[in-house]
Amino acid sequence: MKYCVVIPVYNSENHIADVIEDVVQYVDNIIVVDDGSTDGTLSIIEKINNIRLITYSRNRGKGYALRRGFALAISLGFTHVVTLDADGQHKAKDINLLINRAIGKEDALIIGSRCFDNPNMPQGNRFANKFSNFWFKIQTGITLPDTQTGFRLYPVYIMKKMRFFTNRYESELEILVRCAWRNIELIPQFINVYYPPSDERISHFRKGKDFFRISLMNTVLCFMALLYGYPSMFFRKLWAKIKN
Repeated sequence: MKYCVVIPVYNSENHIADVIEDVVQYVDNIIVVDDGSTDGTLSIIEKINNIRLITYSRNRGKGYALRRGFALAISLGFTHVVTLDADGQHKAKDINLLINRAIGKEDALIIGSRCFDNPNMPQGNRFANKFSNFWFKIQTGITLPDTQTGFRLYPVYIMKKMRFFTNRYESELEILVRCAWRNIELIPQFINVYYPPSDERISHFRKGKDFFRISLMNTVLCFMALLYGYPSMFFRKLWAKIKN
C-alpha cells in the first residue's frame, strides 16, 4: 500500500497552512488542489515546500478537485489516497487509524466516521448526515454511520476506470454509492473532529443550489440503483462465488 494525502481547498487562507503543517508530521507525500480560490489561499500554499500543487482559475467544486488529485496520485504510482478537509476539523494523527484499518483490507474504502454525540457539532451537520445516510441505504442497501465525512482512505488503484457525473458538495456521496455498486467494501473507522466556534467555521455549502443538486443526484441514483446498481452488486457477488 503506497499512499499519499490529497487536500482539496477553496478560500481557506486562515487554516490551510496549519492543516498542511499538521499533515507533514505524518505523511511525506501531499497533493494540494486549489479549487480556484479567490482569497489569499493560493499565495500561502505556493510558499510551502515539499508538496505537489494543482491549481486552476475557476472554482469547479470539491468533487472535481478530488478527481484531479486522484488522477495525479495514480500517475505518480500511489495505490491509495487519504483525503481530508482544509478547514482544520480533521486531525492528521488519525491518518494512521485509517491506514491501520486497511491492513489486510487493501481493496476496501475506509471511511472516517465522526461521533455525533459531540455537543459542539452543528445541528446542520447532524441533519445533513441523517439525510445522506437515508438515501445511501435506499440506493445500496448498506447502513453507514457517516456518509458525509471528507476524511477517507480511497483504494484508487481499483477506482481508475470509475466515472462520476457530479462535481460539487454531493460528489462524495456519489463516490460511496458507486463504490458500493462495485462491491468495494466500505469500512467505517472512528475519528476525532474539532469543531471551532461558530464565528470561525468555514462552509461553502450553498443551501439553495447545493440542496437542489443533492436532491437531483439522489433521484438519479435511485433510478440507477434499480436499473444498474442492485443488479451489478448481485452479479458481481455471484461471479466472485463462482471464481472461488
